[in-house]
Amino acid sequence: MKKSFDSIKVKRPIGFTLAAIFGLVVLLSLASVTGFTTYLMGADVQITAENNNLSLNMKAASTVNDKLSTIRGNVFQLLDMTGVISSRNQALARQAETFFFERNDDIAFIYVISKESVQAPLPSDVRIVNNHFFISNEIDASLISKVIESSAEQIGKSCDGETIAINVSPFLNVPSMALLFPWKENGRDQTCIIAFSIESISDIIGTGNINTTYLINHNDELLCHPDTDRVLAGESLKNHSLVMTLREHNQNNDDSRQIPFVTLDAKGKKTHWFGAYEKTAMADIVVITEVSRDVVLDAVKKTFINNIFIMGGVFFLTLIIALVYSKFGISDPIKKLTFAAREIQKGNFDTVLIDELNANRKDEIGVLNQSTKDEKGFLDTFSKFTNKGVAKAIARKEIDFEPHLKDLTIFFSDIRGFTAISDGFKNRFGNDSPREIIGFLNDYMSRMVNCITLSHGNVDKFEGDAVMAVWGILRDENLDFESLPDSDPKKKELAANHRKGVKEDALNAITGTIAMRYALMKYNKDAVAFTEAHKNEERAQYKPHIRIGCGLNTGRATAGIMGSADKMEYTAIGDAVNFASRTESSNKPCGTDILITEDTREILREEIENGTLVVERIPVEFEVKGKGAQHFYGVVNMPNFDIEAFFRQGDPEFTLDPDCAKAVGPTGPKTLNEVRNLLGIDIPDFEKVNLNEEENKIQVKQ
Repeated sequence: MKKSFDSIKVKRPIGFTLAAIFGLVVLLSLASVTGFTTYLMGADVQITAENNNLSLNMKAASTVNDKLSTIRGNVFQLLDMTGVISSRNQALARQAETFFFERNDDIAFIYVISKESVQAPLPSDVRIVNNHFFISNEIDASLISKVIESSAEQIGKSCDGETIAINVSPFLNVPSMALLFPWKENGRDQTCIIAFSIESISDIIGTGNINTTYLINHNDELLCHPDTDRVLAGESLKNHSLVMTLREHNQNNDDSRQIPFVTLDAKGKKTHWFGAYEKTAMADIVVITEVSRDVVLDAVKKTFINNIFIMGGVFFLTLIIALVYSKFGISDPIKKLTFAAREIQKGNFDTVLIDELNANRKDEIGVLNQSTKDEKGFLDTFSKFTNKGVAKAIARKEIDFEPHLKDLTIFFSDIRGFTAISDGFKNRFGNDSPREIIGFLNDYMSRMVNCITLSHGNVDKFEGDAVMAVWGILRDENLDFESLPDSDPKKKELAANHRKGVKEDALNAITGTIAMRYALMKYNKDAVAFTEAHKNEERAQYKPHIRIGCGLNTGRATAGIMGSADKMEYTAIGDAVNFASRTESSNKPCGTDILITEDTREILREEIENGTLVVERIPVEFEVKGKGAQHFYGVVNMPNFDIEAFFRQGDPEFTLDPDCAKAVGPTGPKTLNEVRNLLGIDIPDFEKVNLNEEENKIQVKQ
C-alpha cells in the first residue's frame, strides 16, 4: 500500500520557515526611499564634471602650446647657430648639433627643404638626423625618406606659408609627430620639418582616471592619444561625433568650447559624453578632453546605493539572512540532490555525491535525501544482480529493448579442471566447501570482471566457473544502412563508421582478455601466498593454482531482452555466440589460453600486420558447421600493452608486479610456445589432435 506524502512527518517545515522570513522582509521593505536627493546630487556632480573637464582641457592646451613653442624655438636657435658656425667650421657645427640632441633627445630629425627636395635632395637642404634616437628605438633612419615622400602635399603647403602638424608614427613605428614651419632663406620658399617623439607631450597632458585628452591636426588625424596603438595605426577621427561638431563650430570661429555628444558602438549602444576642445596657437592642432557621462554619474549611483544600504539596513540584514538560509539550507542541498539524481540517471550508482547527502535533516529535504540514498542502495544491488552495463544503459534510457541484430565480439572463458578443484575443496572442507568455493570463485571472478569492465566490455552471465562477456552490445547503432543502395554516399559513410566501431570492440575485447593473463598470474601468485600463510591452521584455507581458456569470436548476433515477464536478461544469441563458446573449448587441445577466430583476426588484420597484436595460426584446419574449413589463432602478446596504465583506470594506486609483468607487454612472450612455457601448458602434438565433433561442432580436417 502506497503511503501518502501527507503522512511524512516534518518537524520544521520549510514553508513555515520561508513564510516567517519573507513576512519580515515584506514588513521591513515597506519603507520607501526618495530619489530627490540623488537627482540634485547628480545634477551638481554633472556640472562639476563639465567644469573640471573644461579646466583640464584648457590646462592641457596651454602646456601643449608651450611645449611646441619650446621645440620650435630651440630648433630655430640651432638652425641659426649652425648656419653661422658651419660657414666657418663644419666640425664645430656638428658638435653644436650633438650638444643639441643630448638636451633634446626626443627630436628625431630636422629638415629644411623645398618642394623640389621631395624628389631629390638639393645642396641648399639642411638635413640633421638624431642618430641616437633611431638607434635607441631600433629604427632604420632610411624611413625618413618615406616620411618626406608621403608628406609631399603638406610640404608644399608649408613652403607656401602654412604651419602644419602631421602624424609620422606609422612610418617610424614609434609614437611621434612632425611640425612643418614655413622657412625663407636666401629668397627660397622652404619648410622646416621637426619630427619628434610625443612621449613628452603624453606625459604633459596626462590622463585622469575618467578624463581622456588627445590631439588632432587640421585633417582630424590623431596626433597623440593614451592608446598609442591608435596613433601608430594613423587613425582618423573625421567621423567622430565630437570632431564633426567642433568642425561645424569652427565655421563660427569658436577656438574653444565644451559640448555634449553621443557615440554608438558596434552593437548600436549609445554612450553620452562631455567633450571640451581648444586650438593651440600653431599648426591648427586641437586639444580634446572628453569624459563619459555614465562614468561621471557612476559615483552618484554608488552614493545612491550606499544611501539605500544606510536607510534600509534592517531590510538588507533580513534579506541577507534569507539569502544565506536559502543558499545553504535549500539551494545547495537541492542542487546536490539534483546532481545525485542526474548521476543515477547516467547509471553512476556508486557516485560519492549520494553519500554526501545529509539525511539527518528534519525537513522535507532530509526525507528526500534519505529516499535517494535508499534508491541508490537498491540500484547498486540491482546492478550487481544483472549486467552492470545494461543497468546503466537502462538508467540512461539508451537501451533498445526490441530484439535486433548487432555485430559483436563475444568472449567465453572457463577454468581448466574445475571439477577436480571442486572435489579438492569437498575433501578438505566437507560441508563448508560451498562457502570456500564461492570465496575462491569470487576472488577469481572479480579480477577477470575488472579486466572486462576496464576494456569497456559487458559481463553477460556467469555459468559456474565460466564467464560470458560481450563487447559492442551497447553500441548505439543499427544495420539499416545495409539496405541503402550502393550509390548512396551515406551508405559508405555509415558502413565505415560501423566497421570502425566493430574493430574497436574487437581490439578492446582482446585487450581485456590479454589483461586477464596478467591478472591470472597475479591471482596464482597471491593464491600461493594465501595458502602458505594458512598452512599451519586446522583445516587450513587455501586457494588453488588455476589455468583458464578464453575464446573470442566476432560476428553478427541477436541482442535483446530474453526471458519471461518474471525473469529476463539482456543478452546475445546466435551462431556467432555458439562459435565463441566452441572457440573457448578448443584451447585445451590447441595448447593455448586465448584463441580467436578467423573473423576476429580478419577485423584486426592491420594491427596484426603492424605488430600491435601478435598471434599464431593453429596448424590444424577445423571443419566448422556452416562456415567450412577454419583456422583458430592463438594470441601471443600485445607488445605495446601498458599494464600499469590499463589497471590504473580503475585503481589509481595499482602497483605493477614485476614477476607477472612478463605475461604481456614489452617483456611478454614472443611466440606461442613461450606462452605455453610461461603458463605451464603442454605443447600439443597436432598430428594426434582429434576434437569431439558432437561437443565442439568442429572436426580436424585430415
